[in-house]
Amino acid sequence: MLKNITFSADERLIKTARRLAQQDETTLNAQFRRWLEDFVARENLVASYRRLMKELSYVDPGRKFTRDEMNER
Repeated sequence: MLKNITFSADERLIKTARRLAQQDETTLNAQFRRWLEDFVARENLVASYRRLMKELSYVDPGRKFTRDEMNER
């Protein structure tokens, strides 16, 4: 279900954003929806990363590695 929201922005920014959206053969509204989905997805990635780091917090190499050791392939 789509929900309407209202934003305020500088008129010049809106005009430029609409022009750019038109160049992409889309609308400013569609671009905003895409941005909002990406914004939420990024937060989910951050939360997943933090969970993984917490799960792996028990890992201890026992010493610090030298620069050469870290760059070995």
